Amino acid sequence: MRIGVIGGGSFGTSLAKLLADNGHAVTMWLRNAELCRTLNETRQNSTYLPGLELPESLRATNVMEEAVHGAEMLLAASPSHVMREVMLAARPFASGSPVVVSASKGVEEGSLKRMTEVLAEVFGDPGRVVALSGPSFAKEVAAGMPTAVVAASCSEAAAQAAQAAFQAPTFRVYTGNDCVGVELGGAVKNVIAIAAGVSDGLGLGHSSRAALITRGVAEIGRLVAKMGGAEMTVSGLSGVGDLVLTCTGDLSRNRTVGLRLGRGETLDDIMASTRQVAEGVRNSISVSGLARQAGVEMPIAEQVRLLLHEGKPASQVVGDLMRRQAKPEFWR
Repeated sequence: MRIGVIGGGSFGTSLAKLLADNGHAVTMWLRNAELCRTLNETRQNSTYLPGLELPESLRATNVMEEAVHGAEMLLAASPSHVMREVMLAARPFASGSPVVVSASKGVEEGSLKRMTEVLAEVFGDPGRVVALSGPSFAKEVAAGMPTAVVAASCSEAAAQAAQAAFQAPTFRVYTGNDCVGVELGGAVKNVIAIAAGVSDGLGLGHSSRAALITRGVAEIGRLVAKMGGAEMTVSGLSGVGDLVLTCTGDLSRNRTVGLRLGRGETLDDIMASTRQVAEGVRNSISVSGLARQAGVEMPIAEQVRLLLHEGKPASQVVGDLMRRQAKPEFWR
């Protein structure tokens, strides 16, 4: 299969390598012409995945048409805040009706739409769009460490096409039809992971982190249910699975942001020190906005928004969460 990968960050590159290793002809689009040249010459993406050898069948280009025209499948791997802009630029070059797979975890700013909703608007057909999500660090996927994810779509054929393209001996792909649950789990977990990192940075211990993860599951579940998703999805790979990974793994960009904030660094200094995108920073605004729009209580997500964007001290965030009115966890 000919596949165009749109976005050459760490996750886009790792999935492009996976697809090329699976025998597909893969062309990856990157904005940076110099990075394209270096990648093609050295077979490495030295900016985002240094030291990883990329297969010869993976080619990089900064010309969008070269990546998109003739592709039977497109992997949309740009950050959520530029997804619409980038894929609108890709759309004129698409020929036929390629399946479009989103590997971005987030909610669009302003519209508060999920990535499959954005892509369905861009390409005019929700039946061609798939969300790929689950507990998967780019570096580990690229290294061939066993990983399991879910490909969700309103079209069983599109989900199965993605499953067939990505399935590999070390990359297991399940299918599903709950895009709402899969995508909201992937977006909210990044915000909760920042809170978990803050807790670790403040030295609050394992019990505090466990409480944040568990109550994070509750927040995801409330939002998913209100938006029409399935409760069982929250307990799956794209829900609990991805949340646990992102809140505890040392490779988590979002947890790292929170960890450094908890240790006293400023957000500006943290963001200036890395080229990697921590989706939870921007998505704390859109997730909180979606919660307000839906009338869903999400105190952790809201406190992370206040911490990141309104300068609320980390210690006060923790205190306010703990001092909330006492209530039942479950009552039957």
